[in-house]
Amino acid sequence: MIVLDTHVLIWWVNDSKQLSSTGKRAINKALKRREEILISSISAWEIIMLVKKDRLTLTMDVNDWIVTTAAIESVRYIPVDNTVAMQSVVLPGEFHSDPADRMIVALARHYSAPLVTADQRILAYEHVKTIW
Repeated sequence: MIVLDTHVLIWWVNDSKQLSSTGKRAINKALKRREEILISSISAWEIIMLVKKDRLTLTMDVNDWIVTTAAIESVRYIPVDNTVAMQSVVLPGEFHSDPADRMIVALARHYSAPLVTADQRILAYEHVKTIW
């Protein structure tokens, strides 16, 4: 089981060269083993907001893009539940205040799963296992 950060999901689905070879290997390994690839529903929100603000262009309607990614075998969008929401507020140590990042990190910690991310602030956070 692995968790994907929002940008990693976008890069993976779009086959972007921005996705590191280590990140791509981790995703392919999870697919091959039929392990779950978890995506926080906050990532759907982030993607929709980026499209709305013209900071991200997709090849299809954003709602269709979300539905299409959710249909990929092994991919599972995880709704933000009360447990993860509460955990995101009380992350151990020092972590920045971006709510989406906090939710994604809390999700990875909740499932004890590594988080695939290029975000330097998350990579520097010692309380979550990361892959990049």
